[in-house]
Amino acid sequence: MAKSTTPGTAAVRQRGVTMKDVAKHAGVSRTAVSFVLSNRENASISAETRTRINDAVQELGYRPNAGARALASQRSDWYGIVTEIVTAPFAVDIIKGAQDQAWLDRRFLLIAPSDQADAVGPNQGLEDAAIEKLLEQRVEGLLYAATFHRGVRVPETANEVPTVLINCFDADGKLPSIVPDERGGGRVAVERLLQAGHQRIGVINLDPVIPAAVGRLEGAREALSTAGLELDPELVVSGYATADGGYDAACRILDRYPPKDRPTALFCLNDRMAMGAYDAIKERGLTIPGDIAVIGFDNQELIAAYLRPKLTTVALPFEKMGALGVQTLAALTAGQPILADQQLVDCPLLERSSV
Repeated sequence: MAKSTTPGTAAVRQRGVTMKDVAKHAGVSRTAVSFVLSNRENASISAETRTRINDAVQELGYRPNAGARALASQRSDWYGIVTEIVTAPFAVDIIKGAQDQAWLDRRFLLIAPSDQADAVGPNQGLEDAAIEKLLEQRVEGLLYAATFHRGVRVPETANEVPTVLINCFDADGKLPSIVPDERGGGRVAVERLLQAGHQRIGVINLDPVIPAAVGRLEGAREALSTAGLELDPELVVSGYATADGGYDAACRILDRYPPKDRPTALFCLNDRMAMGAYDAIKERGLTIPGDIAVIGFDNQELIAAYLRPKLTTVALPFEKMGALGVQTLAALTAGQPILADQQLVDCPLLERSSV
């Protein structure tokens, strides 16, 4: 007696059977199918589930392609990277660092763009599709890179292969991440101002709830505390990341006090706000760094290197984060332990002329 088939099986065979079809037919996850077909020894899959998967493979007529066999051997030589950076080039050095490190490891990157994040989050449908396409190419692992440091929720399908987040972290705490040491960067900036003799330091903050703002401000407070000083809350004004925001915040700080009580330095939590602060300072007939020193953050080179005077700033280590992401992914795909679930990368100070 011929074995009965589930309705729709013929249609599935006609269009070509995928691992997703096998998973749906067997009532299991695609990850479980992948583990069984690749004979993953350390996978905790019951004998009954293995039988269901193998029966589904036989009934549907699934045949792994050459890419799937490469996945089974864990040697496809491809990593996938899902990122919004291709449409927001500020952090493009993440891709460069990842590409260079992958090449050293004789690996290649497949890049799938996602929509840039907005107030309500990225286009989840596009991200799902991007990850699905990369998995269809049998990548060994995935990198997920963001333009700015924030918490993200990665589509569940990313769990089917080792995945590492770059310049962002998993809001659910499941995936390893590589992020900048915002706190250390804030500390080194204010330490530099203290070394130059400044004690009354104003801070032009970002949106105060984002990780960069929280970490950089904590670092500034730590540096002042170590020097026996406190950060005056009246000298902390949010500029909301733009040049206009930095200009407005600097005006508020500078006009709040008589000249003898005015801060002698401004720590701007990004370079665009520092550019706006320059205008506010110069409009008041003050000089940089003679009257007021300025330090930025991010090292946006088209700003920092071309302001007059050139802007001393703290660099975000995009290229290094990209390289470390690939190194971490290589360890995971090889079954090796990684240093930590979240790795912090130093943000170095770049000396120019504004301090």
